[in-house]
Amino acid sequence: MSIGSTSSVRILFVDDEPSILNSLRRVLSKFHADCQFVSQGHQALELMAEEPFDLIVSDMRMPDMDGLELLSQVAELYPETVRIVLTGYSDEETVLKAINHGRVWGFVHKPWQQNDLLTTIQQALTTQQLMAERALLRRTVASYAKDHKDVFMGFKGNSMPMQLVYNTIERCAGSDASVFITGPSGSGKEVAAMALHQLSKRQDNAFVALNCAAIPRDLIESEIFGHIKGAFSGAVSNRNGAATKAHGGTLFLDEVGELDIDLQSKLLRFIQTGVIQKVGSDKLETVDIRFICATNRNPLEAIAAHLLREDLYYRLNVIALAMPPLCERGRDATLLAQHFLDHYSSKESKGFVGFSKNAERLLEAYSWPGNVRQLQNCIHNTVIMSEGPLVTDVTLAASLQLDGPTLAELLSAPIDEPIMAQLSAEATPLSASAHLAAQPPEAKTIAVTETMQSTPVTGLESSLDDPHTVGTATIYPLSDIERITIERAISLCNGNVVHAAQALEVSPSTLYRKIKDWA
Repeated sequence: MSIGSTSSVRILFVDDEPSILNSLRRVLSKFHADCQFVSQGHQALELMAEEPFDLIVSDMRMPDMDGLELLSQVAELYPETVRIVLTGYSDEETVLKAINHGRVWGFVHKPWQQNDLLTTIQQALTTQQLMAERALLRRTVASYAKDHKDVFMGFKGNSMPMQLVYNTIERCAGSDASVFITGPSGSGKEVAAMALHQLSKRQDNAFVALNCAAIPRDLIESEIFGHIKGAFSGAVSNRNGAATKAHGGTLFLDEVGELDIDLQSKLLRFIQTGVIQKVGSDKLETVDIRFICATNRNPLEAIAAHLLREDLYYRLNVIALAMPPLCERGRDATLLAQHFLDHYSSKESKGFVGFSKNAERLLEAYSWPGNVRQLQNCIHNTVIMSEGPLVTDVTLAASLQLDGPTLAELLSAPIDEPIMAQLSAEATPLSASAHLAAQPPEAKTIAVTETMQSTPVTGLESSLDDPHTVGTATIYPLSDIERITIERAISLCNGNVVHAAQALEVSPSTLYRKIKDWA
């Protein structure tokens, strides 16, 4: 068993019996944790005032300060510190007082068994980590909700995923670091690239976009680097490529994963050196460019399939920006649809003013595999083929070529809750009476925690490959706990690895590597 992967984990033990403290010292001495031992409640508060602890384990009855009074003060002053009671009293009244006043995580009963004590501490520390990560997610959500935008640099949408996109663009626009944009076709990758350029110090110079998938393989090198007269059949004059045209500005390579592997190696050298060589020329030229690349593929899958060089990906992926599909953007579909309706209604001289309630529900329930581009074309078609003033679910379904049963199914489908609502639901703790009713009377360790019995670790046993049982308790490998935490964050971020990495304050490449290892 490992309590704390580093000595940064801090645990405070409070008990007025010297023999108990000595026993605890012996048991905890072999583990990687900063453990402090005091015999009085006021000593514990003094230590916590100097530097908070991750976990406090306190005796229930002490001469200078009652354990419940101590833990109640700790709960008020240091709510993120997990609290455990070490006691010889296990009657229902004592348990209820501890829950209601001390807001304790759990109990260890005297005389305690070493395995039960260590298991409770380990699970409590896991809970503390999950609670801290969930609090970080809440703060991230709240920060974007406080300063959310409906319109941003060519984008329209106020959903949480788009707030993350706007924030990332604003943060990195002023840098010359390369950006790697991922997202399905039609999700706005080129709009994001243009926004990065327009907010950068290079905004007065050229923004050159090149769709690598739309150019024949035998011409793509010339399109990027240029060529000289006579370099190949048809090269009747010298021609500058995208790299030269973008000098001083930004070069956006869309669908970079479609480049031939050999050309990817030349592109890598170009990115590393800033030097190009036109096709057919022996002259080297230096250019000053910011690189932005994009792909609609999963980068790790493309690397595994030998479609994308791993070294090129990590060289370009200094800043990762993930564009969410429209189906994950909630009411953004309705906002965008209204924007397109106003535009095309004016252009086609129609009198449309909005959507019926069922039409709005269809907009949000439909999966939009073609994303914003498909929505735009759908609304254009609807304006041309029908009459206003309202777009109905029937006219919208006709543009989407949906049959009656499919339309009925979509209109009856539940709409996913926003992330903020999910986080709020997860924060609801169990009541004390519900906790007591759920506990078997013979249990030696009573777990009283909102986190270990709610959403963060629901189905924990079925999620872990090889839990270990010690006495009446189950110990989970730290690597599995880490995996659950990461997968929870990705789930809360609607499957978006980059957003999850931002919330967990780690590099997206770290999460990608871990996901690859789990495959």
